[in-house]
Amino acid sequence: MGTHYITAEECINCAACAPVCPVEAISEEGEVHVIDKETCTDCGACDDICPVDAIHWDS
Repeated sequence: MGTHYITAEECINCAACAPVCPVEAISEEGEVHVIDKETCTDCGACDDICPVDAIHWDS
């Protein structure tokens, strides 16, 4: 089983991903956003909305 994650080097902290997460698994941590892998249901909504493709899938 895998999970989505946000790479800190690519995240521009635009926060576009947080409001589309149906389980509120995305939060701001410092100057970037992070995904709580325990809460994430891997729906992919955040991946679809990220303007800089900073969200990836780790299997």
